[in-house]
Amino acid sequence: MNCVLLIGRLTRDPELRFLPENGRAVATFNIAVDRPFTNIKGERETDFFKIVVWGRQAENCANYLGKGRLVGIQGRIQTRSYETPQGEKRYVTEIVADRVQFLDWGDNKSGSESMGMRTEDLIAADGFQPVDDDEIPF
Repeated sequence: MNCVLLIGRLTRDPELRFLPENGRAVATFNIAVDRPFTNIKGERETDFFKIVVWGRQAENCANYLGKGRLVGIQGRIQTRSYETPQGEKRYVTEIVADRVQFLDWGDNKSGSESMGMRTEDLIAADGFQPVDDDEIPF
């Protein structure tokens, strides 16, 4: 089973590209995830993960996410290799996101209004379902 769940903040703005052979969108960005414990010196350490997102979701990430924004990532770990022009073999480990959930909106306005999006657009684009806090049973 290869399943990853992460919550972290973007370390830079997403980079959006379109594949030349089929025009498919792909976005990449890094997130910083704090470890849930402190080290022997009492300091909290952070891990950094490269995230890859495909298709319409990649475009949404590029349009509505930026450095410092909090996101939830659901996906899988992928390792791939390539050869440099000097003939060296390099390995890359990354998280391929099946789902990216925007967890904050970067300003004091609420939710989709601050991003110029309607709730209906978010539901269609990302499966986002707004929930009233009073409806949560715990």
